[in-house]
Formats: sequence, C-alpha cells, structure tokens
Amino acid sequence: MKPAAFTYHRASSVRGAVGLLTELAEEDPKLLAGGQSLVAMMNYRMARPGHLVDLTHVPGLAGIRRDGAALRLGALTTHHAVERADLGPDFAVLSRAMRWVGHLPIRTRGTVGGSVAHGDATAEWCLLAVLLDAVVVTEGPGGRREVAARGFFLGPFTTALEPDEVIVEVVFGRPAPRAALTEYADRRGDFAVVAAAADLDTGDVVLGGVGAVPVLVPGAGTPDEIADALELRDEPGVPAEYRRGLVRTLVARAREEAGRG
Repeated sequence: MKPAAFTYHRASSVRGAVGLLTELAEEDPKLLAGGQSLVAMMNYRMARPGHLVDLTHVPGLAGIRRDGAALRLGALTTHHAVERADLGPDFAVLSRAMRWVGHLPIRTRGTVGGSVAHGDATAEWCLLAVLLDAVVVTEGPGGRREVAARGFFLGPFTTALEPDEVIVEVVFGRPAPRAALTEYADRRGDFAVVAAAADLDTGDVVLGGVGAVPVLVPGAGTPDEIADALELRDEPGVPAEYRRGLVRTLVARAREEAGRG
C-alpha cells in the first residue's frame, strides 16, 4: 500500500521543526527521524499525517557523549551506532541490547529518539530508559524540559511528548554495570512477545509485552513472584499462561546475563 497524501517539510534546526509543528498543529504534523515505525504505519494508513517534518538533516541531534557519570544519546543516534560504540562497562548493557532490535537495516536507520517517541511497550529503548531511570530531554515553544522516563510512557503508543515538542536527547544518568535485557520473539527480528530487563544493583525489573507501557517492578522478587503478580489475559495466539511462563524464563535469564557483567 501507499501512504495517504501529505506535505513534506525538511527542517534545518530544532527550533525550525518546533515552529513547523506549532504552525501546522491543526493539520496533524508528524516528525520523521529514522522512519522505521512511522513509514510502515503510513504505508498501511494506520497513520495519516497531513504534514511530515523531516529531522534527519538537523545538525547536532546525533551523537554519543559522556557527561561525568552520565551518558547522553542524541535523538538521531541510530541503534547501530550504539551497538558499535564502546560504552565501557558502565553502559555496555545499551550496546548489548541493540542486537534485539529488528534486523541490521532497521538498526542502521532507526533512532533512539524515534523509538522513545513511538512508545512501543516492547521496544528495547523504552524498557532500558525505564529500567535505568533515564531522562528524556525535549524542546518546544517554551524551551527545553526534562521528563523522567518512568513518567514518560502513558499508554499504548502514547507518551508525555507534546504535539509541538521534539526529543533532542535521552540521558542515562547513572552507571549500570550489572544490567541486561533479553526477549523472546517468534522469529528473530520480530516484535517481542515478552521482553525483560534487569538491574542487579537496584533489584529493578522492567517487562515489555505484558501491559500498555513498560512495566516496572521495583526491587523485584523471584521470577515466579513477578510472573504470578501480573494481570494478563488471553490474546489471539498467545494464552496468558504462555506469556506468564515467558516472563519467568526471561527474568531469570536477564538476571543471569546481568550477573556476568
């Protein structure tokens, strides 16, 4: 299928993109970063933006940099750039987790900011941001603001990002040398049926595929306790008990991998 008609805009700055979003607010503008989620939705006409604001040529939105103990990832940084980066033991979990993101062509185009903005409850960046208590930095008409990732995801594909805001970076403020993410999909590269991320230093676990948003289980208990406490329902092709069993297995596996550092 082909997308519905839209008007294309190529932004040259973050402020310019914000201005376009504000000016075109009544015509449902959408931001284009890597396009790995949005373009597919447009092709199936699940999304029909009247205007597409392309961020890919905005300078300064891509890059990885250390800021003291924190790690700052520009919104246009690709999954593959993180996968290849030497982030040291403190943030190696981010690089290792990228192997679960689709296939290589997707990782070379998809972006950190785009994934977080899309808000898929099984997306690796969403789980990692919640697990490591990251901060999402946005820019809008009133300037920049910081939103804690643990309050950023509000519902199915719904976030705290305002319609006239742009994500400029995601900041991971604390080291996580003993953290890991793992998941299960029916085929390698498919969307995860269930995903689990664990941080042994805090005891926290974050689950994907068991709710409308990434589910944080702070100071989590045993895999059985975590799985049994979930309110799950049967879905086409995925019975609740099957998903519960995956939670048990993946939480244990994530913890095991985290313990290996």
